[in-house]
Amino acid sequence: MRRYWDRSAPSYDRMMGCFERFFAGDSRDWVCSRASGDVLEVAVGTGLNLPGYPVGARLTGIEWSRQMLALARQRAARLGRRVHLLQADAQALPFPDASFDTVVCTFSLCAIPDERQALAEMARVLRPGGRLVLADHVVSTSGPVRLVQRVLELVTVPLGGEHFRRRPLEHLRAAGLTVEHTERFRLGIIERLVARKPR
Repeated sequence: MRRYWDRSAPSYDRMMGCFERFFAGDSRDWVCSRASGDVLEVAVGTGLNLPGYPVGARLTGIEWSRQMLALARQRAARLGRRVHLLQADAQALPFPDASFDTVVCTFSLCAIPDERQALAEMARVLRPGGRLVLADHVVSTSGPVRLVQRVLELVTVPLGGEHFRRRPLEHLRAAGLTVEHTERFRLGIIERLVARKPR
């Protein structure tokens, strides 16, 4: 899968641009505007979120694709944005417990092999009172759309590990987090949420 995402890196921005124009709307800005303090972005990709973060946020980003990470570094340099970028696995974050005030993940849990483990790791590195902010495509609220999602997964899961019928919200309580806000749109395909780690 890492090789798949390395190969996909040059076309990733264009692909996501189409997806976001028709489905995700302002989700990146929505997520980034809720980040503050020491911020970790899990699966930073090519750095599409970097322009949206508040000026005072202290940014760290991890990504398992070396080619994606190279593009994120280029974007950060163009923006003049200070961000610590490193290659790492979302399922085993290389940070001590309680390292960050905010953890962000956008449109990536769908492609992480074990999303429950990734969410547990995100919760682990959050400080007490810290926030997890997510946006992703999830299983639809529409029966016909769910059928289409199931058919798409026959191709996308073997090809690049891309799942269309996951729903991270279902695993947050097990990760020790409390959901503060959630919203869905586009036939329930897109879900955005904020969860907090208890103090």
